[in-house]
Parts: sequence; structure tokens; C-alpha cells
Amino acid sequence: MLELKIRKANVDDVKVISKIYIDTWKTTYQGLVPNDFLNELSYEEAEDKWTNFTNDQIHKSFIYVAINEYEEIIGFAAARNSSDVEFRGELYSLYLLPKAQGLGAGRSLISAVAQHFMEEGISSMMVWVMKNNKSGRGFYKRLGGKYYTHRESQFGDFKVEDEAYGWKDVSLLTVNNKDK
Repeated sequence: MLELKIRKANVDDVKVISKIYIDTWKTTYQGLVPNDFLNELSYEEAEDKWTNFTNDQIHKSFIYVAINEYEEIIGFAAARNSSDVEFRGELYSLYLLPKAQGLGAGRSLISAVAQHFMEEGISSMMVWVMKNNKSGRGFYKRLGGKYYTHRESQFGDFKVEDEAYGWKDVSLLTVNNKDK
């Protein structure tokens, strides 16, 4: 098992979060979105995106990072309040470096997000995932996420189908309840 620390991200983490975001997009979504789109992804634009995300007080956005035994950030989970009628919280993004996948970092990050939502009085959460991202959908299903709805997203001239999965009780996602 990976020795892991989870903590809330700060402004100094945005550069590393942006790098993980772009690098992971280029591997995870290879073949799911056009290569032209992936090749045009920019670290600078990602830094703007994540800086704006962390400053979004309207949706009370927040990010947690996973740190390995070498003090490297190896992944992050971004979340925010949602205006959805069924699910009051949204897991906005979950990205892990390939070397951190399958070692429990994703589950630990989601646990931290769920705990954060519970402390804010939010008991439900949803996540959007590309329908063709079989590993992502499988991960959320293994964590008990139930199919909720679908939408279409646009990437340049390319459309993809997304599915939403939700948890009515986020306490089931916390570390304290993972063995129940």
C-alpha cells in the first residue's frame, strides 16, 4: 500500500496540479478525444483554470492533493457545491499520475472530499465521467456510485457523451466507512 498524505491544496500547489491535469488528460483521454485537442492543451491555461477554480467562492470550490512518501503531489481531487436538485456536491475532477493509479490514492482523495462535504452539511455528491472512459466509470461504480443522468460535451468540433454517477450518502465514501 502506498504511504500517502492527503491535504487541502493551497495556491502554491496550482502549478503541480495543472501539470498533473494536462499530463493525465494526454494519457487518459488518448483515443477518446481528438489528438489535435490533446496537443493544444496548455499548462498556462490549466494554471488559469485551477487558480480560478480555487477562487470560486460562489460554488465553494476546493481541492485536495495526494502526496507520496517522497513529498511529491501525485494526484488531486477538485470539488464544489452543486446546484443539482438530487446531489448537492460535485466531484469536479479526479486525476492521478499513472504511477499512483490502483494504489488507493483515488479512494483516499474521494474520502477527503466526502468528509469535507459532510462538514459543510452536504450529504450527497455526483461526478461526471466520459461514457467511453471505462476505467473511470468502473472506479466510480466500485465505490458505489449509481448512474444518474447523461449529457453531451464539446471538445473543439468533437462531441463526447458523459454520464453522471451519484452517491446519496457521502458518508459511505469516507475512510471510516470504507470497510462497511
